[in-house]
Amino acid sequence: MELPDELLEQVRRVARREGATLAGMVEEGLQRCLAARRRMVPRHLDFPSYGGSGLTAGFHVAPWSWIRQEVYHEHGA
Repeated sequence: MELPDELLEQVRRVARREGATLAGMVEEGLQRCLAARRRMVPRHLDFPSYGGSGLTAGFHVAPWSWIRQEVYHEHGA
């Protein structure tokens, strides 16, 4: 495993100050990383679908700025 020299030096300083080992610090960091990932809740975005087969003919080649303008124009924004 390769880590940036600056990061290793920071960890070594903290380990010396706290009476810990480099291996212990790495293990603690990995355990915290794994725990944080277990706590993450996957987010599922549910976009409504109203049938059809995608964009209408006029929008297939339109730039996003034009589509956005048309969407907001239609809704009075």
